[in-house]
Amino acid sequence: MRRFSWFNATSLTFGFVFLYLPMLLLVIYSFNSSKLVTVWAGFSTKWYGELLQNEAFLDAAWVTLRVAVISSTIATVLGTMAAYTLVRSGRFLGRTLFSGMIYAPLVMPDVITGLSLLLLFIGIGLDRGVLTIVLAHTTFAMCYVSVVVSSRLVSFDKSLEEAALDLGCTPMQSFRLVTLPIIAPAVISGWLLAFTLSLDDLVIASFTAGPSSTTLPIKIFSAVRLGVSPEINALSTIMIGIVTVGVISASLITKRSVVRQQREEQEAIRS
Repeated sequence: MRRFSWFNATSLTFGFVFLYLPMLLLVIYSFNSSKLVTVWAGFSTKWYGELLQNEAFLDAAWVTLRVAVISSTIATVLGTMAAYTLVRSGRFLGRTLFSGMIYAPLVMPDVITGLSLLLLFIGIGLDRGVLTIVLAHTTFAMCYVSVVVSSRLVSFDKSLEEAALDLGCTPMQSFRLVTLPIIAPAVISGWLLAFTLSLDDLVIASFTAGPSSTTLPIKIFSAVRLGVSPEINALSTIMIGIVTVGVISASLITKRSVVRQQREEQEAIRS
């Protein structure tokens, strides 16, 4: 076992400082009473109140959440179907083309993807709005879902499905009662990944959004171009808090499930 040297400790410390010190400063200055984000003038929470009264930010946040939920759900369904087809259907005509179309958006620059979708929507006469953002986010998010679910299906024990079929299940029942519960963690992970990518997207949304469908990243980017305001610090702090609570909750749930599984295995061995 390798010893934890001073070099490793120093490198780890600098890495964490580089990553999290800017976030810590952002959180601290979100409670600054001054309008200047770089000048500390005392503790205050007034910018959180100002943020809650800012209709532009609230509308953008609502659009972002709505787009993220809808697009990630559709992307999860389509990505799971695509992964199941690639893993379980064997070789079929057009498999190489189908696989390439699934994985192409993973390596395609966002500018190219956004521009091509914009030209498509203009060509078919579809007005830009929430619908076009949902379609755009679904297009690239389903590729990530497909990769996550495929990795789980590859290691899936097919004998479980075969046993269900031998016991009288139809292929659909076998998938619903056996396959889907087993790959559910991968499906949920794919949904969370698609949801995060949709929340974070700026480039593709800027090409496909309309005047009445501004997302939160676009709104923040537009506001930062005129200077960072304390309201943006407050908004960023709220987002950091939500992410922190989500990560901690997921870690606790995972730890409890592992402990429960180990306890059940020990009880099964004893019995």
